Amino acid sequence: MEKNKQNKKKSKGSRKGFTTGACSAAAARAAVLGLLQGKVPQDVECQLPNRQRVRFAVTEGYCDQGRAHAVVIKDAGDDPDCTHRAPLTADARRLPERAGEVVIKGGKGIGTVTMRGLGLAVGGPAINGTPRRNIEENVRLVAGLLLEHDGLEITLSVPGGEEMAKKTLNARLGIVGGISILGTTGIVHPYSTAAFRDSVIQGIQVAANQGQDTVVLTTGGRTEKFVIKELPELAPACFVQMGDFLKYALDTVIKEGIEHVIIGGMVGKLTKMAQGETITHAGRNAVNTGLLAELAAGIGASDAICQDIREAETARYASERMEEIGLLSEFYQALGSKVIETLASRYPSGFDITVLICDFDGNKLGKIMQGERHG
Repeated sequence: MEKNKQNKKKSKGSRKGFTTGACSAAAARAAVLGLLQGKVPQDVECQLPNRQRVRFAVTEGYCDQGRAHAVVIKDAGDDPDCTHRAPLTADARRLPERAGEVVIKGGKGIGTVTMRGLGLAVGGPAINGTPRRNIEENVRLVAGLLLEHDGLEITLSVPGGEEMAKKTLNARLGIVGGISILGTTGIVHPYSTAAFRDSVIQGIQVAANQGQDTVVLTTGGRTEKFVIKELPELAPACFVQMGDFLKYALDTVIKEGIEHVIIGGMVGKLTKMAQGETITHAGRNAVNTGLLAELAAGIGASDAICQDIREAETARYASERMEEIGLLSEFYQALGSKVIETLASRYPSGFDITVLICDFDGNKLGKIMQGERHG
């Protein structure tokens, strides 16, 4: 259970919060219960993508003319961003004679995707894959017999979302008119806090104290799950979720005398590392798509494709273009090698580096190893 104690120094807190995806799933579940029961509950249990069950308070719940409406206020924990206290809203209605269908739409305050490179349909709502599946799962868990003869339409909205989005990178990513519905586990970890940074350092110290010569550094929950599956021979203490704190992690690796570093990541964070960013938070500096264009050119991509990549806003777009022309494996090999080259120049002795790359569903895309180095 999470402790509710408030820390006076908010910046050093470690209380976890909940993602926009988790809050939207809870609101959707509450709205469907309202549709079925004629009254929206005051609180609702929601199953998160990580299978944890959490009870959320529901506000503004009502039923009106065949529609049920529910709001869950987002609590971002001790790492509040612009969506902290956002009213994640769901409206549910029946779809007569469309048995088994669950249709999820984006309403006011949810961004619309206008560019490729996000893994989402252009023209569709900015509701990422994991939260979309989780919202549907929660709807189906409570819909019961209704879905045997009717379908359900869930419209998500966020009043004030358009203003919130101005404080994000959404416009640069081609998401207009609102925020994104995000979250791979349902939990918001306070990655930007001193408390989380200290936990990264402590995790590496624990591995060293246990006599481990290897640490596996990951940027989040999906990549951690991926590397644990890939490296079953390693002790649990070897796996350290570093979030955005690569610099502190590698500085501690040197201090503790760890010999082998394995970095698990996806294309966006790895591009940040390849370009020399050692604090990889999305809000600090943009991805250097020019670097990705150079890597693409180096493996034989045409000038036109390289220029297209250079002008894009996301690293994921480069992956999509490389996949289209059959050079995805070579592209990831080049990216991993560039990560190793960049980090080895910054830390010229003390440890060797391996890069494991996965996609957004946790599937392995590449393993790039550095030869043993002696300092």
